[in-house]
Amino acid sequence: MGFASYTDEYTSPIAASRIFKASIIDSHNLIPKLLPQGIQSIELIQGDGGAGSIKKINFIDGYVKYHIDELSEENYTYNYTLLEGDALVENLEKITYEVKFESSPSGGTISKVTSKYYTKGDFMLKEEDIKAGKDKVLQMYKVVEAYLLQNPDAYV
Repeated sequence: MGFASYTDEYTSPIAASRIFKASIIDSHNLIPKLLPQGIQSIELIQGDGGAGSIKKINFIDGYVKYHIDELSEENYTYNYTLLEGDALVENLEKITYEVKFESSPSGGTISKVTSKYYTKGDFMLKEEDIKAGKDKVLQMYKVVEAYLLQNPDAYV
């Protein structure tokens, strides 16, 4: 089995508590409203939305199903594992994500996302495939951030 890990960091002027609530806790309601051109719905398949739950994101052109490994509203951490769907190409066993929102000195947020790719056999991931996935995550993050900037009383 092969393995690759990437960590990205994003900054935002939005407080960690607000961006965590909007993009993680209430994602099933907010994200499809903000990105209807790409995401039809986010369904809770199993559990109560916390650790151990399984969610399914229905895109316009496919889906992904993932397991919530850890969810901490106190520490603003969210870890999950993709179980099936379009993001798991043939030679990819699984992808895990570790997301942490930290308060920045300016009152905003530093978001750290570590993506871990577990491949089958000697399969090597293409840099452009990884970049495409990162770009989608960053786009969603920026849309949520813009919404929160325009709606300063939301998710307070």
